[in-house]
Amino acid sequence: MIVTNRTRHTVLCARADLADTFFARARGLLGRQALGTGQGLIITRCNSIHMFFMKFPIDAVFVDRQGKVVGIVENIPPNRLSPVFWSADRVIELPPGTIQSTATTIGDVVQTA
Repeated sequence: MIVTNRTRHTVLCARADLADTFFARARGLLGRQALGTGQGLIITRCNSIHMFFMKFPIDAVFVDRQGKVVGIVENIPPNRLSPVFWSADRVIELPPGTIQSTATTIGDVVQTA
């Protein structure tokens, strides 16, 4: 999947995997060594993440059902928790620096294709 920020006309992720089953959502990025440039993971039905047992930091963009960005966490390191974004429907996990390089901010509209 491709994830774009329609507000900023930027690409957040050119190759996103989708975690929409119980097991895929529970596994998330566990077991991976890193996210490469252009890679990402979309976790559905998610308003908070944990980084326990992770080996690398990530950027996280929390999005509501309409695609509006309702929360961002930049460069969240291993063994940490994100805040809870109550209105979030899904999270897009990205390589660190993606939020800054795409100028993504709360209120932007994100689209997947």
